[in-house]
Amino acid sequence: MMTVQQTKANDTGAHPAGLNKPLPSRHGADMLEARQMASRLRLLITGNPEPDEASWQAMGEALWRGDKLADDLVAWMHELGMARAWGLFERAMQSASALPPETPAPLRRFIGATHGWPDWVNAEELTLGARVLQSTGLHGMMVLRDAGLMAGYQASAINQTLIMTGSLHKGAQRRVAETTTWWLACTEDGGMEPGAPGFTMTLRVRVMHALVRHQLQHGGKWDESKLGLPVNQLDMQATYLAFSVVQLLALKTTGVWLTGKESQAVMHLWRYIGWLMGVEPGLLSDEEQQGRVALYQNVLSQAGADESSVMLGRALMDEPLQRHYANLPGLRGRLNKARHLSLVSWFVGTSGMRALGLPATVPWYPLLMMVPLALRTTLIHLLPGGVSAWAKRGRDVQRRYLPVLLGERPPQHLTGGTSHHEKQAR
Repeated sequence: MMTVQQTKANDTGAHPAGLNKPLPSRHGADMLEARQMASRLRLLITGNPEPDEASWQAMGEALWRGDKLADDLVAWMHELGMARAWGLFERAMQSASALPPETPAPLRRFIGATHGWPDWVNAEELTLGARVLQSTGLHGMMVLRDAGLMAGYQASAINQTLIMTGSLHKGAQRRVAETTTWWLACTEDGGMEPGAPGFTMTLRVRVMHALVRHQLQHGGKWDESKLGLPVNQLDMQATYLAFSVVQLLALKTTGVWLTGKESQAVMHLWRYIGWLMGVEPGLLSDEEQQGRVALYQNVLSQAGADESSVMLGRALMDEPLQRHYANLPGLRGRLNKARHLSLVSWFVGTSGMRALGLPATVPWYPLLMMVPLALRTTLIHLLPGGVSAWAKRGRDVQRRYLPVLLGERPPQHLTGGTSHHEKQAR
């Protein structure tokens, strides 16, 4: 079966570097384990999602591609000096419509390519997609963490960037808090408009990915023959799908009821965010079912769990104990740890828990919450103005919980200043 992702593969504007090399050995290295990881997802796909030979080859070749636009920018940054170049980059983002004539070509190209809306973007769908994610409240944040981040640690090749850049030692609590800060900014009303916090933070993350790619490629320890490029296109697609397809599946399989229009809007929002992040257009999905096929095929390509999966899984397991609770921190930390383990068990099953080095856990929390969530979300859709009102309430809950994850006061960007995530990006 040829999906839209593969039929567009030759229309991405990607540079052809690496296409004549043998495919990295990680590509489909353990199909038995990969199919085990993808088995639950397979049940939720209509038709035959298996990649044909040409599609499989194209996926392997994507492991050799980075992000030429950002890679050229980073090469210029290193030539000029990182401190000076980053300052120019920040100023260019704020004055994209009137860049001075002396703006260096790599910076001009990057700003020019990212600050115009693609023809396919629908502003109403962006707004609805953000409102849907706001309405999911704390539950939406929890399932994104457990189905997207924790379950994703089973793909050991993607873990290597965290291991080799030392990010593992910075702590799971910091990674969760910074990712949540970015996610909240992206899903604010108007958060992805040029110049808005979600937009600028996304571009900073894109450039940081290119910096990591440059660092690992020139560090002498990255095994390209096995792993392909660091932060390559296929792994970038996996991350984008975690925030879109995986979160939608996690919400729906835990009782949250969404209309087809709402699901489509979430996919549209993340298609735009993925595009801005540097994922090739041919690897983005227009519809949820199409995204499920792309996710299934991506999982088949991924290397299975290893010791890095266990290290990251156990570190994230204990992250709730490090949060900043206003009262009863010991009790609340242990309760949240148990809730998250229960959700992870629901999403990955017994074999996934084993692969992540997590204790066998009964999925009591999603079973307990499924009927109340189904009833609540159905009622919200039946009441006039219910979805909008619940989106406001849900976002208030999400904002209030962010300081708990940060272990400090709320990031200033929510009150008009510079966020913790933005400071770290510099």
